[in-house]
Amino acid sequence: MDNPAQNGKLLGYVQVRVGARMIGLPVEAMRFDRDDANKAPGGFFSDETGACGIIVDIDASVEAVNAQIQRAVSEAVAHLSRGVLN
Repeated sequence: MDNPAQNGKLLGYVQVRVGARMIGLPVEAMRFDRDDANKAPGGFFSDETGACGIIVDIDASVEAVNAQIQRAVSEAVAHLSRGVLN
């Protein structure tokens, strides 16, 4: 699977603490297909190579982007904890 944020616009980085480690995750904005109105766009991603980050909806409001980032950070901590703390 390709990195879903390959064509995204880099907004910055979020620092996530997992155990004693601090991990920087890129936050990228991209357009999403609006076919599924029930699914919130964006979130945490990881691929087979270990690359991971956060993608957000480029067309969303600031409040919606902040909510997407907060949700993605929770997903990232859960995912990264399995690898770091096991």
